Parts: sequence; structure tokens; C-alpha cells
Amino acid sequence: MTNMIKTQAQKETNLYQGEIPNSKPSENLEKHATTDGILRISDISIPTYTIFQPTQKSPKKAAIIIFPGGGYTITASSHEGSDIAKSFNDVGITAILIKYRIPSDRTMQNREIGPLQDAEQAILTVREHAAEWDIDPNKIGIIGFSAGGHLAASLGTHFDESLIPNPLKTSLRPDFMILGYPVISFQDSLTHMGSRDNLIGKNPTKAKKDLYSNELRVTNNTPPSFLFHASDDGAVKVNNSVLFYQSCIAHGVKAELHIYQSGGHGFGLKGPITKDYWMVSCKDWLRNNNLL
Repeated sequence: MTNMIKTQAQKETNLYQGEIPNSKPSENLEKHATTDGILRISDISIPTYTIFQPTQKSPKKAAIIIFPGGGYTITASSHEGSDIAKSFNDVGITAILIKYRIPSDRTMQNREIGPLQDAEQAILTVREHAAEWDIDPNKIGIIGFSAGGHLAASLGTHFDESLIPNPLKTSLRPDFMILGYPVISFQDSLTHMGSRDNLIGKNPTKAKKDLYSNELRVTNNTPPSFLFHASDDGAVKVNNSVLFYQSCIAHGVKAELHIYQSGGHGFGLKGPITKDYWMVSCKDWLRNNNLL
């Protein structure tokens, strides 16, 4: 029921005010389709953001930027997007849903950096509008699911390499990171091949695979991370999350990992077949990190 959702009205806004970097002149072929109750958006060439403001904001004034999954071919923008935003709104956290570009040689000069450019632009936009949106600029986090988890983890481990204009030298580092059944690695034995093929092509070099294997990119400056995954995930192997968690611990990064014995892939908020939904544990983790 709508009266149970503590969320104000939203408006979709172009992520870039002017020219979209790394884009080619091309027809906008974006498509929206809803099947099985899931909104899937394909052929995205004009990235946008949508702000979900809670009506009762937490005094911590934290914000979270959301990257839905979809194998870098679509974005699952309802159950891994707007539903997630409303859930964070319910605990007083501002949520910003990103519709990032789908890698495409038709619309981009360099397909492999397009989504990461949009992720960087997203955190730059939120941080530079923090005062206007009543957000603490030091409490801006990210959450990503599946391939959106790869995008989030890429932002969390590549933030020192600005791929967008940033004249104010605004920090692109997320303050915290939540990764849901994420694609982490692009190594042959572990990756979700569809995500890798769509982002960097079918025959990448070892150097390219290593560059986008985010478990290899963790440093002691990687943001504190919360991960959740199901052991029986048949699409993205659970060891993606395990290796990232282990890399965080090895580098002294605060991290928490929840592995459920069942749940499959792409479960969004509903969680595995258990009463201990990931959001319950996530809220505790946010409180423990002074974010809620």
C-alpha cells in the first residue's frame, strides 16, 4: 500500500548536464519491458538519475546510489532499483537510482568504460549536490546487484582514475559499498561470461581481464563493504563474493559477508528462502558503521 512507503515523488533527470562523454551520435533506441513483475530497460544510451527522498530522514543524512543488475545488457530497474530505493527510504536514507549506459559500439567510442563513467558521474553529482539534497557528503554509499555489483565494485576500486570531467577535483570514492550477488571477477574460472563479453568483448587480453577483476584491485583505501550471496547461485558463482571479502580482509578493509544456503540469483529484496533477509543484517551493519 502506498501509505506504507515513506517516499516523496521522484523525477528522472539526465545524469550529464551537457554532452555525454565517450558517446557517438546515435538514435535513442531505449526500450522498457515488464515481465514477471520485473521492469527491464535495454539499449540505454542516455543515462539518468532518479532521487528517492524519505519523508522522515535519518539524522545521519546518509545516501545510497543504486546500480541494478542485468548482465550489462539491460537494467532490472524495479526489483533491483526502485524497490531497493524505497526500502532504504523506509529507514531514512536518501536513495539515487542510476540508469547507466549499456555497453555498445553503436553508441560509445569505448564501450568498456561507459558504465564506469556513469558511476563516477553519479557519485560526483550526489556529492556536489549534497548540501542542496540535505546529504552528508561523507556518507555517500553505493549498492549494486549482479553486473550492477560489478559496476559498483569497479567504482569502489577504480575511483582514483577519473574517466569524466571533474574540474572541482571532487572525490569519486564511495564512503561505503553494498554488493548483492555481484559479478566481481573477470577471470575465466569465476566470471559471469555474459557480463564480461558485453563489457570488454569475447576475446579480452589477460591484462584486460585483470583490470576488471575487482578482487585484484582492493587496497587499504577500498570502502567498507557489505556483501550477500546465495551458495546455490547458478549464474554468478558465490566465490565472487568470497574472494572480494578475502581481499578486503587481507588489506585491512572493514567487510561483512552473508552467504545463504539457498536463494539462487537475482532475488532482489525478497531474499533467499529464509527469515533472515539480507536487509535486516544490512541495517545492523549500517548502524555499526554510524550510517544509520
